[in-house]
Amino acid sequence: MEGDTWSIWMWIVKCVELIGVGTRESNTIVRTAYVFNTTRTINVNFHSCQLAIMCLLSVSPIAIQVCRRGYNFQQKFSLVNVKLKWVKDRSLDAIIIDQGNLRVVCILVSVISSSPSFCLPIYHLRKHRGQLGLPHYVKLSAFIRKYPNIFHESYIFYNGGTRVPCFQLTAEAVKLHEEEVSIIEQNQNELIERLCKLLMLIRSRTLPLQTIDQLKWDMGLPYNYYDTLKPLQSDMFSSICLQDGRVGLKLQTWDDRLAFSQLQKNVALHQKKENLETGCLAFPIGFTRGFGLRRKCMQWLDEWQRLPYNSPYSDASHLDFHTDVSEKRIVGVFHELLHLMIQKKTERKNVSNLCEPLSLPQKFTKVFDRHPGIFYISKKCDTQTVILREAYDRQQLLQKHPLVDIREKFASIMKRGLLDRSMGLYRQKADPILVKPLSRSAAVEFNESKTSYDEGLCHNFYLQQ
Repeated sequence: MEGDTWSIWMWIVKCVELIGVGTRESNTIVRTAYVFNTTRTINVNFHSCQLAIMCLLSVSPIAIQVCRRGYNFQQKFSLVNVKLKWVKDRSLDAIIIDQGNLRVVCILVSVISSSPSFCLPIYHLRKHRGQLGLPHYVKLSAFIRKYPNIFHESYIFYNGGTRVPCFQLTAEAVKLHEEEVSIIEQNQNELIERLCKLLMLIRSRTLPLQTIDQLKWDMGLPYNYYDTLKPLQSDMFSSICLQDGRVGLKLQTWDDRLAFSQLQKNVALHQKKENLETGCLAFPIGFTRGFGLRRKCMQWLDEWQRLPYNSPYSDASHLDFHTDVSEKRIVGVFHELLHLMIQKKTERKNVSNLCEPLSLPQKFTKVFDRHPGIFYISKKCDTQTVILREAYDRQQLLQKHPLVDIREKFASIMKRGLLDRSMGLYRQKADPILVKPLSRSAAVEFNESKTSYDEGLCHNFYLQQ
């Protein structure tokens, strides 16, 4: 019991130090602590201590202020149990809906374009189904046929005359893919810098290639980034074998020039001068229209924003996971991670796979639910996508990466292809090619007409088998 009363006495003294009350009030508080120390008959906590002080000193408003200030002081160092409600944001949901199948289509475009013949049969494309993320009930060939403006279908004979569907890119898709390759070459240094920053978020500066593969679409990395990006073959990176047998990519040297978060870069424009001096940086926050924030939550959020900001690139091993300060650091890690994505969003499962590499506690993704003003969770397209609110003005991305423009053009072609297919235009164009068989002994001729060009490519692929 002596330990409890001693803790109470220390808490009261801390309250006195915080607000600097006068001598008369200080002596009164010390006498109150003496009463608790001499009775030793009840087991009291901080809340009962507050009640006792307010009863003994009910005529003193300063004493009541001491209790309240002391309670707030304690909360700054413990995790406050606050959960804000999830409210649908139709503008951000529309982004996910419009780009629902865009990732799958772009991966198929990269796979087909990487083939020497620029034409692949369906059984070769099925080998990449695991990377596409399509539901098991969706037939791959049926999915590809939904977008005739991107994929052109022909066929080859296989095993005794069996007709096998064969897909290649249309001229419009080839042109867009060439623009994408050109943009990647022009922005290669910027892509490498973001990859370096991703590895610098990891304490060991190492990530399995499998984990990077899950993020390469969101980061704008090319499909075969390990072979095409020349800096990956230099002394900056090394390929190592991890303990679980997987291959990992390791960043050899730490770059102090890159060890600044996006929040720190923008701090001079958006933060107050006193916050710069104390290091208590605040995150940009915006809520969905009609979001009702209770007064209690507003007070907690204001106090949370004024907590110290720990850079995601700094060592955080000294922080206790059960504190608001540690939670703010976790929010900072995901805030920086989403800024490394070209569209400032990624699927929640991709973030969950980074729990161990980032040395984060279990159930760390709860910060998305506790901070809906910073992150938005979209539940469209049978998945959960984490979106950084500050990066969007309704449906418009404020700072567009050049690759985003290419993806928007692909999305526009996909919509037009669905419309053409619903009007029957696809059947009128495709039927003549599907009915006409390919001769094994026919020579490959590249004429100006699109039909002759497509047949020649598929026949060339058949001769190589």
